[in-house]
Amino acid sequence: MKEININDLTADGISELFLENVDAAIVVDSTIDQYKTLIRRGFFERFLSESGSYHDLILDLWFHFNDSNEKVSDDYQVFADNTGVFKKKYSRRLKLVPENEELAHLVQLTVYPLKEEGKYLFILDEFDDNESLQESLTTKKINTIQSSYLFSMYIDLVQDTTSSINVTEISDDVVNYNLKYSEWRMMIVNMIWPDDQEQFLRRTDPEYLKKNFPSGRTSSYDCMMQNLEGKYIWVKLIFSRAQSYSEDDYRFVIMVQDINENSMEILSTLKKYEAMAITDPLTGVFNHGEIENQFHNAVTICQKNKEPVSIMMLDLDMFKKVNDTYGHSVGDKTLKHFAKILKDLALEEKASVGRWGGEEFVLVCYEKKADAAMAMAEKIRSSVEAYEFPEIGHITCSVGVTELKTDDDFSKAFNRIDKAMYDSKHNGRNTVTLL
Repeated sequence: MKEININDLTADGISELFLENVDAAIVVDSTIDQYKTLIRRGFFERFLSESGSYHDLILDLWFHFNDSNEKVSDDYQVFADNTGVFKKKYSRRLKLVPENEELAHLVQLTVYPLKEEGKYLFILDEFDDNESLQESLTTKKINTIQSSYLFSMYIDLVQDTTSSINVTEISDDVVNYNLKYSEWRMMIVNMIWPDDQEQFLRRTDPEYLKKNFPSGRTSSYDCMMQNLEGKYIWVKLIFSRAQSYSEDDYRFVIMVQDINENSMEILSTLKKYEAMAITDPLTGVFNHGEIENQFHNAVTICQKNKEPVSIMMLDLDMFKKVNDTYGHSVGDKTLKHFAKILKDLALEEKASVGRWGGEEFVLVCYEKKADAAMAMAEKIRSSVEAYEFPEIGHITCSVGVTELKTDDDFSKAFNRIDKAMYDSKHNGRNTVTLL
């Protein structure tokens, strides 16, 4: 390598020296969505094409996951055009991974806007291994603290601007976005779960923020939002108005925190306790309270929607004799098997089944008129009769059926179904009665 004497260097010489040492140089014309690579050395020979779409270059440089070449979901790529607009010199660090490779290369990017609007010079240099290691150790320490925060930005409602945008899944650094707050809000709403979009628009409305946030106030709420992989996760949206002595200073920090794992654990626990609250612990079908609630709802559905609903009450015949002869343990086992027969058939027939008490069970049969409910009841009766119950062998059941009427209330419907079931008992058991 030629020895350099700094006293002999001129401006022209510096330009030559610069071009000899830079790893990559790209000239961009965003007005025609084109770029051309002037210099590419080292891994940039594999990473950069000779020319191509500027939009695609932005996706390659910014819109991929940290330490990976996997692109973010298409929904988030709409921000690419806002990222590639530069009004002044811009510099940041990137982690780039060539296609079909796993090793991430730490790169320093500097953008120089040229005199003609929309035209830029991109200069990229790869750090050496020691610098990369030091950077990795530093960012790992930061990531440990910030790993749950997916996104943050600074907004000024008066100026309608956004700044200091950071998307942690893409990069640890602040990203350059030429984006108004009003534009960001209407773009990001498409990433919010449809049922939560109305609330998002209301809570992010500038007038709402001005009215409800005194200086220094912080507030948050939870919703579901697409992550960069395109999957909906639970997040906490945090809004904090900057402390200021001016009443007209409406600057905010907005942060999005990933709370999905914790939220899913809470939801799982809630579902577990909900199931415990409505399930009969012995048989696994609905308990009395829940099946009675479904009975009441069925009456309402019939009255308001004029949809057919039938109710069925079933009772195991001579069940007291099972307990007296074989003991309550065998009796419990018999009830479990009986409940399983009912559950299996209820799943096929769009019906809900619950234990009314003792050996009595109730089925709410949606979208079923009396004749269809009678056919279903007969199927249950014959299935029970044919079933070989452990230890006791065969046992039968008596069934009462009624179709709800539009002038029914709960008491009238229950009395009718109760009488139908007892008529089956009095008529010799192991039969179905419709009232």
